[in-house]
Amino acid sequence: MATAFFLMRINDHIQYMNKIEATLKGKDDFKGTDHHDCKLGKWLYNEGANEVAELQNSKAQEIFESLFEPHKRFHQISKEVLEKKQAGEDEENYREIITEMCQLSQTITEKLLELDALA
Repeated sequence: MATAFFLMRINDHIQYMNKIEATLKGKDDFKGTDHHDCKLGKWLYNEGANEVAELQNSKAQEIFESLFEPHKRFHQISKEVLEKKQAGEDEENYREIITEMCQLSQTITEKLLELDALA
């Protein structure tokens, strides 16, 4: 496994988050994707399980498995945020959703950092 492999997954997630932020600022028109279709999702639902299994570490396996739910929820929430922005809703009306989206993003990043530390 390449050095900094899980850091590359973090970068994939950050790039996705940057597209959302640019859209919320009116600088992009990103619509979001399904949780299976982003770079991180493609990894999670394909080669990720094998790559984590190669670590032969039960803690890494546990962390990997704990990524699925927050990642799925992140995509549900971010899609909702982007739809509200596109509909012209005032950001004050969906600030709580943005907060949850950011918290989920942080959770995903922290889990990937934990995996990187175990690699």
